[in-house]
This record gives sequence, C-alpha cells and structure tokens, in this order.
Amino acid sequence: MDSNAVLDIGLQALVVAAKLAAPVLITALVVGFAISLFQSITQIQEVTLSFVPKAIAVSLALLITGHWMIAEIVSFTHAMFDKIPGLLGG
Repeated sequence: MDSNAVLDIGLQALVVAAKLAAPVLITALVVGFAISLFQSITQIQEVTLSFVPKAIAVSLALLITGHWMIAEIVSFTHAMFDKIPGLLGG
C-alpha cells in the first residue's frame, strides 16, 4: 500500500464526512440565523428561544435525511471493503 492510496482513502473519508454533516449543520445555521435576527429585532434575549427551535429543526433534518445518510455511509464502507484486496496486493 503506497501513500497515494492512503491519501485517496483519507480524501474520500473527508468528503463523505462533509456530505453527511452538511444537512444538519446548514439547518442549524439557517435556524440559528433566523432566531438571532428575530431576537435582535424584538430585543428578546432568552436562551431557550434560540436552543429549542434549533434542536427541533436539527431533529427534523435528521429524520428527513437519516435514510440517505445511512445509505451513503454503507456505500462508502462497501467501497472500502472492496478496495482491501487491491490495497494488500492480492
């Protein structure tokens, strides 16, 4: 196994991790921005006002994209297991 193969596997892992984290992070970002905008307009500074909607939105994002996330990680894992014989030189 050479260093190019290791770098390729590492790059693929980072891309898959970014793809899996994106729906949750983008949802939290958008909801957090909307709540912050609402708080700055109304000058209501309540901590739970920012936490509860964000937690609900992230939960919904996980419910909606969960099946896709599992399919992506299973596909990546199968691809890695399929690469093992080639990486070992067999």
